[in-house]
Amino acid sequence: MSKKVWSQFFALVLMASLLVACGSTPEPAVPPEPAALKITGSVSQEMGWAEEEVRAMETMDAESTNKQGETETYTGVSLNTLLDMAGPAADATTVTFVADDGNTAEMTLDELQACVNCIVSFRNQGGFSIVAPGFSSNVQVKGVIEIQVK
Repeated sequence: MSKKVWSQFFALVLMASLLVACGSTPEPAVPPEPAALKITGSVSQEMGWAEEEVRAMETMDAESTNKQGETETYTGVSLNTLLDMAGPAADATTVTFVADDGNTAEMTLDELQACVNCIVSFRNQGGFSIVAPGFSSNVQVKGVIEIQVK
């Protein structure tokens, strides 16, 4: 074969390879490392988000009473929306909130799923807190970085 035929053949193979690569199924998104917030444990797919990604999600407000007895309004993302993205397993029963300082708090998955006003709120200094109106202050975890489904 002549050089011209070989170069045309090579160009055709290269173009075909590029087209096949473009049509292939993309890999699932890999959570950012380190993720600012993640859901792990007994879920269909563990999830992780950068802070900017969580802040870009649809938000809602929730009112909750602080330790001083004052009612405050917090803005954040529904905990149920985040849980739905991860898909808790049918046999999961508990959720543990893990803070950046190592503190943890638990509540039942049923309680959380029944709480339409429970959110991951945005903190002014960055990061997130759990706001769970009507639940004990122990569940209101500041600096939450992980939600473990068990």
